[in-house]
Amino acid sequence: MGKITARLEALGYVLPQPAPAIAAYVPFVVQNNLVYISGQLPMEQGKVAVTGHLGAEIDIATGQRAAKICALNLLAQLQAACNGDLERVTRCVRLGGFVASASGFHDQPKVMNGASEVIEQIFSDKGRHARSSVGVNELPVNAAVEVEGLFAIA
Repeated sequence: MGKITARLEALGYVLPQPAPAIAAYVPFVVQNNLVYISGQLPMEQGKVAVTGHLGAEIDIATGQRAAKICALNLLAQLQAACNGDLERVTRCVRLGGFVASASGFHDQPKVMNGASEVIEQIFSDKGRHARSSVGVNELPVNAAVEVEGLFAIA
């Protein structure tokens, strides 16, 4: 068992099956030593686990949980891109987060911490990344959060 798999297990994280694309795109693209992962929604067992808008019907803690679910779905795509071997990951380069936000909600970075913390827990220093957190009016299928990623691999 590799270090990353052991860390996932120790943290109690189970990666889901990678979600299929819901429109005209692919879930990831591998180009040279980079893996670009399309935005992942907070999907659990084929359904969106957290819907709605932060600052209205959803609080920050629930938004962070949604971001965490997105990060685990992101890692499932990354594992598929790496032919099952997350040990190939040399760095999380960047996460991009989109947070469905009510007017006047300004804590998108706090919500995205849910995803960032998962990546850093799993990859340690290799998981420290650049990031953007953007508030949006709506997301696909009424999801509360969407997270995309860029990873370097060996």
